[in-house]
Amino acid sequence: MHMAGNEHDHPKAENPAEARPSANVTRRQFLKLAAATGLAMAAEARPWAGETISGMPYRALGRTGEKVSALGLGGFHIGVPRQEQAGIRIIRSAIDQGINFMDNCWDYNNGGSEVRMGKALRDGYRQKVFLMTKIDGRTKAAAARQLEDSLRRLQTDHLDLLQFHEVIRMEDPDRVFGPDGGIEAMLEARKSGKIRFIGFTGHKDPRIHLRMLEVAAAHQFRFDAVQMPLNVMDAHFCSFQRQVLPVLLKDRVGVLGMKPMGSGAILASQTVKPIECLHYAMNLPTSTVITGIDRLELLDQALEAAHTFRPMSEPEVAALLARTAEAAADGHYERFKTSGAFDATARNPEWLG
Repeated sequence: MHMAGNEHDHPKAENPAEARPSANVTRRQFLKLAAATGLAMAAEARPWAGETISGMPYRALGRTGEKVSALGLGGFHIGVPRQEQAGIRIIRSAIDQGINFMDNCWDYNNGGSEVRMGKALRDGYRQKVFLMTKIDGRTKAAAARQLEDSLRRLQTDHLDLLQFHEVIRMEDPDRVFGPDGGIEAMLEARKSGKIRFIGFTGHKDPRIHLRMLEVAAAHQFRFDAVQMPLNVMDAHFCSFQRQVLPVLLKDRVGVLGMKPMGSGAILASQTVKPIECLHYAMNLPTSTVITGIDRLELLDQALEAAHTFRPMSEPEVAALLARTAEAAADGHYERFKTSGAFDATARNPEWLG
């Protein structure tokens, strides 16, 4: 079945029309697309070399030694259902059916998403998942305070992965790695056992991701995971797939894909269906693809995508990209890149510290 989809961070488009038919793409056309979008690199990486258990593929998280489900549960939408129990039911049902990567953030729904997830992870569920959350603090003090908030809400003594959220400004790396910067709090937390791995996220511009990696390297630090938009339109516009993904693969950094449906906007373009979006992102060398689920029908959709995923052929990928090329050209359906509508830390600068 194909249902309307949504994911990480913001409202979705409902009831998209049927996608247009696939284009017929020649080998020559594919190679042209591959050169333009970095597809050749992604195909060579063969991200599917993992294991499948009860229909759920599991993949390596970079060099960490951890295996995570190819689809992850987005944290923002867990806070959307009016009834808390509905969110808890979604989380536990996802875990019961093999999704072990849990995404969250200190600021999602004013902390409500973490509170719900903490309740859902009682009764032995915490031991079944790889738990990640994010903090906004750029200073040591703000980062340390937000980490303690997250641990309390999530009802755990440690996080498997903690990430700097919304690295969307060129100056963010300098603040994180500067004197009394947030990285100091994370390193202390890792040393004390409160966190295991460290990463960062962002949705704005691949050049900012590259600068974060460069500044980290200048400080003799290498991230364990990086989160970024990876979808059928990103390949054409301001592309994280083309610019950032090769760097992460070279350094064996875990790749966390997000916004596989562009927060629903890609579906509104009427060029692709939800499961096609998920399959495309899973076909990239991602460790996990985080998708937002605020009702059980969307969980069923995600599970169907996981269970039916097969490595896509070169012509299949090229046909999908050909369908989305025109709509993707100006970033209209990826407004998290082109507008401030998705920049929560810009609206709440005090979160940065």
